[in-house]
Amino acid sequence: MYTGLLHAHSGLRWILLVLIVWALVKAISGWTGQKEYQKSDRLSALFAMIFTHIQLLIGLVLYFISPKVSFESGVMESSVLRFYTVEHISMMIIAIALITFGFSSAKRMEASLDKHKRLAVTYGIGLLIMLASIPWPFRELGAGWF
Repeated sequence: MYTGLLHAHSGLRWILLVLIVWALVKAISGWTGQKEYQKSDRLSALFAMIFTHIQLLIGLVLYFISPKVSFESGVMESSVLRFYTVEHISMMIIAIALITFGFSSAKRMEASLDKHKRLAVTYGIGLLIMLASIPWPFRELGAGWF
């Protein structure tokens, strides 16, 4: 079960990153081009938000069954255990909260420019936090590309 969930979580990150970048590009082009907020803008942001929540659910299950997560003393001395036990989950929850806030607050705004701006800022910051929190192979945290 653990291995299947881990592969799903690692593989789905690529879909999630593409969806967030897609929503971010649409938001930035709408903001800078002063375009009307369209249904396609809302849907791109919605799909990105939904996938962040799917990743969160899979990640929470993994958090409680992963051998890389430990609640023993000395966990902070190991960079791998500290990353998976504290850093990864904390930063991802912050990024997901930002994306959720951005989508929800943009939905209630009236002006198209404000909607595009809110999505561009929150999705952009959320994406940066996610990119910093992913266990990329070059970080030597025991993770691969897929």
